[in-house]
Amino acid sequence: MRTLVPLFLLTLSATAQEPRWHHAKIKQLPSSMMGPFVSLANGHILTIEGVSAHESKDGGKTWTATPMFPGQNVKISNERALIRTREGTLIAVFMNMAEFQWNWLEAERRASPDARSDVWTARSIDEGKTWIDVQPIHRGYCGAVRDIIQTKSGRVVVTAQDLSADRTRHWSLTYSSTDHGKTWTPSNIIDLGGSGHHDGSIEPTVEQLRDGRVWLLLRTSFDKFWQAESFDDGQRWTSFAPSGIDASTAPALVKRLKSGRLILLWNRAQPEGKTLDRRPGGQAYAQPVLAQRGELSMAFSDDDGKTLSEPVVIVREMGKSLAYPYLYERKPGELWITTMQGNVRVRVLERDFVK
Repeated sequence: MRTLVPLFLLTLSATAQEPRWHHAKIKQLPSSMMGPFVSLANGHILTIEGVSAHESKDGGKTWTATPMFPGQNVKISNERALIRTREGTLIAVFMNMAEFQWNWLEAERRASPDARSDVWTARSIDEGKTWIDVQPIHRGYCGAVRDIIQTKSGRVVVTAQDLSADRTRHWSLTYSSTDHGKTWTPSNIIDLGGSGHHDGSIEPTVEQLRDGRVWLLLRTSFDKFWQAESFDDGQRWTSFAPSGIDASTAPALVKRLKSGRLILLWNRAQPEGKTLDRRPGGQAYAQPVLAQRGELSMAFSDDDGKTLSEPVVIVREMGKSLAYPYLYERKPGELWITTMQGNVRVRVLERDFVK
């Protein structure tokens, strides 16, 4: 048995490395913190990392850490989600790295029964000073927790996935809560098929549309995102089908901005002006895949995802992985874009890219 790099740590390089390029209209953030970030009632910024909540009083220049789990065997993964609900409850969702274990049975092409990456949640009702209801909500091997929203009705929906020993691929689902993160209910399973430790329907991002539907975009190995929709606030997913958005084997992030627009951040199937060859699937995929992550692109939608503006590359460094984006709207139109892979830390003004 050979030890393989787990899903949320894998870096896929497409070409020889080159110097990093940034779009002329973006600026570096004052902070090296990754996020995700939320704004507190007093205007301070909060994020989570390791075993602590980190708060900044000066716009991200400096941070003060407060332990979240004293005396508990809990550590937050780099793949995580964070929200401050409209009622003021902070909810953190993450894989518990203190109990993480990864084993892939190469000869059998499946995960070992002892592979473990459970999804945990914690919540705070005092702006991050203390955290309560620290608990697992999903037992199994979840490779990524990418996104969380609160719907118009108040339901909180978080994305997850699993790679169980009786399957040769990942499948996705969501968990939802109507009591501000105290208890959680799983949705139905979204399964695309596939074979490999990175294959399947994985790493979804989620957002609610103006008509009340909830939209899910999922990473696949088929050069485009697949999508699903829910008519009951993420309790059940239907209409699972390819989207019209080309994509590399990397996740997207879609978010509703204060302007009402949607923003999409992702790694496109091919870099601008180049054509890359497919990578062999190996133990990761059932077929060769397009795997460029050297360009991070951004697009906007004024019609809830029916059409997108022309994609704009905001950061490029071929040979690196600039992937797994987070977005934080610090002020209306001021967008902080960070990535889990590639250490992207940039500030974008919406008005510079939309009319």
